[in-house]
Amino acid sequence: MKINAQGGCVERSSLSVKRWTLASAPRAFTLLEILIAIAAFAIVLAAINSVFYSALKLRNRAAASLEKSLPLTQALAILKRDLSNLAAPGGTLSGELQTSLISGGSSSIGGVSDSSMPVSPDFHTLSGLVDADTPWPSMQRVSYRLADSTNLTAVGKDLVRAVTRNLLPTLVEAAPQEQLLLQGVEEVLFFYHNGTDWQESWDSTADETKKLPRAIKVQLLMATADRAAQQSPIELIVPIVVEASTNITDTASTGGDR
Repeated sequence: MKINAQGGCVERSSLSVKRWTLASAPRAFTLLEILIAIAAFAIVLAAINSVFYSALKLRNRAAASLEKSLPLTQALAILKRDLSNLAAPGGTLSGELQTSLISGGSSSIGGVSDSSMPVSPDFHTLSGLVDADTPWPSMQRVSYRLADSTNLTAVGKDLVRAVTRNLLPTLVEAAPQEQLLLQGVEEVLFFYHNGTDWQESWDSTADETKKLPRAIKVQLLMATADRAAQQSPIELIVPIVVEASTNITDTASTGGDR
């Protein structure tokens, strides 16, 4: 053992310095700890991926359902606007409301292709848009019909809206403008409420006191490839608040005037 001039031991002091260095050095992770951390991190990532994938599927399903329902919502809105703005029969530009004029094929209602089938009479309605580009008033004649779908792979028929804006008498009647409202329709039915019950037909010339029905109900049945999965028809009920003027004088008021 070496002894220095101060009487200390060199090797012992070196050993004490070495021990102090080992004690103060940082301790590293073991391989087992790293494997456990990686496994826990993988479990957390798998859980996050499962939640994210479920949320993505729910978002895509909701977007597809909304996109599918948009044409139906728009068609019902147009139907409601036309029916709620019915014009009283007997005016200068408005005609009678008669379901007896409905016929298949080349009907005078609408006057469109032979492959279409009318499902409604002519509705004279004030739903036309008035702007500076067209010379027509808000009064227009509207009819609805089912036509063969242009999509060969589609199920059902197309609901078409035929609109005539020029209601002035002319030698040659202008062809109505067609608007595709909805695809995949199986059947469309119109019912008319007379104040007591629903009727399948209406004639405004039959009774002077009942020119227009109290309400009109539309039943729209969508087509499905599987008959067993066919749902119930969609119903739209529109109250009619227009009162048509008549030539009948109230006897009570007439007697009071005398």
